[in-house]
Amino acid sequence: MTAILNDIIAIGGTTAYTDAVSEGYIRDRISDAPETSAWHVAETEAGEIVGFQWVARGADYLPMDAAEIATFAKAGQQGLGIGSKLFEATRHAAKALGYRWINANIRADNASGLTYYQSRGFEDYGKIEGLRLADGTVVDKILKRFDL
Repeated sequence: MTAILNDIIAIGGTTAYTDAVSEGYIRDRISDAPETSAWHVAETEAGEIVGFQWVARGADYLPMDAAEIATFAKAGQQGLGIGSKLFEATRHAAKALGYRWINANIRADNASGLTYYQSRGFEDYGKIEGLRLADGTVVDKILKRFDL
C-alpha cells in the first residue's frame, strides 16, 4: 500500500499528500482507530495489492456520524473495476460501523477522482477554496457525500 500511495504522490495532481509516506505511517493509520475505521485492499490472484480504500472518523468539521473516505489504485490500474469492488466492501463496513454518510474530499483538479466518486453515487455538497497543501500548492477541494 505504501508503494502504491508513494507512486501516486510522485506522479502528483490527484492527492493532498505531497510527501512520500512510510510503511510505519500506513501501519499507524490502520491501527490508530480500528473501532471507527475499515480498510480494504484489492489484490490480483497472485496476491499483489493493486488498490486500497479506507473509511475512518472524519475531519473535525464533520459530524460524528460521517466517515471520511480515501481511495488509491495502482498507477495504470484505474478503470479495471478495482474501485467498484473496494467501494462495495467499504460502504457495507461504514454502515456496520454506525456511520450514516461518507464524505469524499477531492482535489478540484483530480478529474478521475471526481468521476470515480460521482459514479459511485456521491453528490456534491460543498467546496473548500484555496487550501494550501504541505508543499505550498494551493488547490480547491470538492466535497461529495454518499448517504448510507
